[in-house]
Amino acid sequence: MANKRKGLAGAMSENHLAATVRESAQQIWLAGLGAFSTARKEGNKVFEALVKEGRVIQSLAEKAAVARFNVAAARATGTRRRLEHVLEDSVARSLKRFGVPTKKGVDSLSKRIVALTALIDKITADVSRKRAAAKSAASGTRTAPRRASAR
Repeated sequence: MANKRKGLAGAMSENHLAATVRESAQQIWLAGLGAFSTARKEGNKVFEALVKEGRVIQSLAEKAAVARFNVAAARATGTRRRLEHVLEDSVARSLKRFGVPTKKGVDSLSKRIVALTALIDKITADVSRKRAAAKSAASGTRTAPRRASAR
């Protein structure tokens, strides 16, 4: 009798196990159908929500990229300015070593040339006036004829 009970208990537990598995499979199947139905109904809403979230993420990524670019550009500009300054100083020292005048020196010489040109023009005008005055005074009075030089 003990064996009979074991057999009945074993059959019951096997039947119970099979029923539990069948019920679980049925629930999984129904959950899948429900998910499919919900996805079909809510699919557009979910898709639109995902697109909206994607736009937000893309906007944040673009802002971060622009910020990083601006930082890099500022660093590059500073480096370029420092390099230009170093090169300008180096060229200026080299030109000075070879005796090439600076822009300031050339400008100073140009001003002196302008001043000297104005002074020469004034002196030339004064000399011309004096010659003209002397010529007109000489034409008013006759001078003795020149003598021929003796040879």
